[in-house]
Amino acid sequence: MFRIGFLPLVDAALPILAHEQGFAAAEGVGIELVRDMTWATVRDRLLYGHTDAAHLIAPLAIATTLGRGRPAVPLSVPFVLGLNGNAVTLSTALAQAVELGDGLADPVALGARLRAVATARAAAGTPLRFGVVHRYSSHNYMLRYWLAAVGIQPDRDIEIVVTSPPFAADALAAGEVDGICVGEPWNSIAVDRGVGRIALVTAQIWRRGVEKVLALRNDTMAERGDEVAALLRALHRAAAHFLAPDTAEDSAAILSRPEYCAAPAATVLRAITDRVRLAQDAEALHIPDFMFQYREAANFPWRSQAAWLYSQMTRWDGTPFSPEEAKAAEGVFRPDLYRAALAGSSATLPGASSKMEGSIDSATGVGATQGRLILGSDRFFDGRAFDPDKIPAYLNGLAG
Repeated sequence: MFRIGFLPLVDAALPILAHEQGFAAAEGVGIELVRDMTWATVRDRLLYGHTDAAHLIAPLAIATTLGRGRPAVPLSVPFVLGLNGNAVTLSTALAQAVELGDGLADPVALGARLRAVATARAAAGTPLRFGVVHRYSSHNYMLRYWLAAVGIQPDRDIEIVVTSPPFAADALAAGEVDGICVGEPWNSIAVDRGVGRIALVTAQIWRRGVEKVLALRNDTMAERGDEVAALLRALHRAAAHFLAPDTAEDSAAILSRPEYCAAPAATVLRAITDRVRLAQDAEALHIPDFMFQYREAANFPWRSQAAWLYSQMTRWDGTPFSPEEAKAAEGVFRPDLYRAALAGSSATLPGASSKMEGSIDSATGVGATQGRLILGSDRFFDGRAFDPDKIPAYLNGLAG
């Protein structure tokens, strides 16, 4: 039996569906799901043994291993639960001030308009405030990456605070924040309530940005290796099921239940099918790759993705680059465990464990030890590429 902690988000789908659709049972694994409301609680339950594994924001697994903000506890990530799936949602007042149109904004053009508003607000002593789900979250790093690249300096020109995903729409409605960067269904909840408008999706900032992961303590990995491998196989089967078009309505009905997302099934279904309503009463737009699971080995834990997260952690914590920390951060992601668990299955297994991030413009074939692997565009919006072997040079070249 694995007790798995999670937050009420659509990208908690794979462990939920592995349990509800019988994939875990078919692999001889039991799952008990433990719902929480903050990432700090999900992490703490995992560290103190109240859960065996967690649906976790990827940077928090790295920060926990490195001892950022608390005593270090080494964690392992043998499986990625999804890429992308987040959005930047502005209050209706800020959306009007930056003249949002009917479609998704261009990140550069929106950045220029937002910079003018941010400058005026800062000069007036009422800086714009954005909510993210945790200091060590991809939401925080994606938002900061975009803002810095368009000339808005986080922590100087604006404020960034933490708000739990289920309360993000309430924070917008109360005027506590001017914008949020959270996962679904909470952007859509804000839109449907008429308190926010979606400006960008994070896939526009980094096309294949790593998001949630399955995290376990290293001692659990050591003691229950065979069971963990069975769990990974169940999650992989759940990912294939989740992607199939004819399962979307059933998956939405399950995820919308009170014990999971506690959100309208129609709202969850839009996220699953890459359809996003940007403004209240607007027609949902199809946004390819808005939420990304299973295809293109999306569940594979690339060490280079962990390295990028570490680069942003170093950048925004204001700490010096450390080769030892970089190695430890990359070591949190465990492609070796992924390959061992899924060898002989239908899973496509990349031949490499690390790659240049942001360097692929169009569908490109890459080496695989099992199956045939075609990777789509993984571009950053500013055109930069990230070489995990050259982190100091990369950091030196960034704005802000």
